[in-house]
Amino acid sequence: MVELRSEEEQLDAVKRWWKDNGMSLIAGAVLAAAGVFGWNAWQNYQQGQSEAASMRYQQLVNMTASSELNEDQLASAREMVAELTDAHGNTLYAELALLLDARLAVQAGDLEGAKASLESVASDSSRRYVQSLAWLRLARVELANGNPDQALALLDQPISDALAAQRADVRGDAFAAKGDTSAARNAWETAVEVAQTQDQPLYGVQFKLDDLGAEEATQ
Repeated sequence: MVELRSEEEQLDAVKRWWKDNGMSLIAGAVLAAAGVFGWNAWQNYQQGQSEAASMRYQQLVNMTASSELNEDQLASAREMVAELTDAHGNTLYAELALLLDARLAVQAGDLEGAKASLESVASDSSRRYVQSLAWLRLARVELANGNPDQALALLDQPISDALAAQRADVRGDAFAAKGDTSAARNAWETAVEVAQTQDQPLYGVQFKLDDLGAEEATQ
């Protein structure tokens, strides 16, 4: 009887404990399950968003593959950029779309639009290489606007070492625009040297140096 009574007491104790704590245990289990489900759902959502952004960006690239786009095609492409950045802002694909939009804007003769897209990437991107591309292209836009000093100032930004040759190339263009042929030559020579060191193709720079030498020979 003592053993039976002991079992009955243990059962009563379990019942009382469950009455006092059972609901909180159930709630905790539900919350834990919800947390796991929520995290997995969030991960799946993020993956889906990334895939959607990737597909949208690829459509944009395909749409703009031609070097000659008419006015309607340019407008459609830039509208797609706006849709992509609205739906997938702060993603790599949105930033790449803005870089592409700057090229489209230049093609449409909209230098201010190009500048706005590039400034957005330069100021907001956390990806240094993409940010560096934006600075370089902003410098080219400033050159196109006849502002070589502003271009040189942009080239003083912490541009990625992987783009050192391109930076030296644009720097040479800026000095040439200022009429400083000596500084332009030095910058272009640096661009060629860095490109060779990094085993990167860099088109057109040697032609600039050759042209500079030809000009000096005729003076």
